[in-house]
Formats: sequence, C-alpha cells, structure tokens
Amino acid sequence: MKIFFSKFFPSKKKIQIEFCQNNLDRYLNEETALDFGHFLNQSHIHYKEYECISNCSTCRKAAYAIVDGQVIEANHMDELLQLLKEQLPKKL
Repeated sequence: MKIFFSKFFPSKKKIQIEFCQNNLDRYLNEETALDFGHFLNQSHIHYKEYECISNCSTCRKAAYAIVDGQVIEANHMDELLQLLKEQLPKKL
C-alpha cells in the first residue's frame, strides 16, 4: 500500500538545517532567538544543533548554518535567518 499512496500523495521533503552550538553562542541573541524559534517550528523544517560541527574557520568569522549539506553564511544572525528563508522555496 505504501507505494500506491506515494504515487498519488508524495510526502513533502523536509529541509535539514544544522547549527553549531558554539556559533549560536557567539552570534545569537534573545531577540533573534525568538525569530529563529518561529521559523524552525515549521512542519517542513528539521533542525539539529551540534556542540561543534568542526567548521571552525567559518565559525570564527560568520554566523552560519548548514542547509541540506550546503553552508550558508551571514554577518549577523538576523541576516542568516533572512538567507535561510530565501533558500527554502528553492529546496521545496
């Protein structure tokens, strides 16, 4: 039965976003944390925080996230959030 339903009702792809906790500690503030919370609670987004992603050169210089394996960088977290929002329609 699964194959039958999959042909007619394909499930929406979930976007995988990964964050480095060290980077969040460095760039995230309370104001942007609330905005990120609203964004990340969407049903088509799956996110995960890691203590360290071993992307230290990027982590030191910019706020970043990894979206489906692609690094997205920004100068500030609010800019990163905007870039993530812009990336999503392309990924769906």
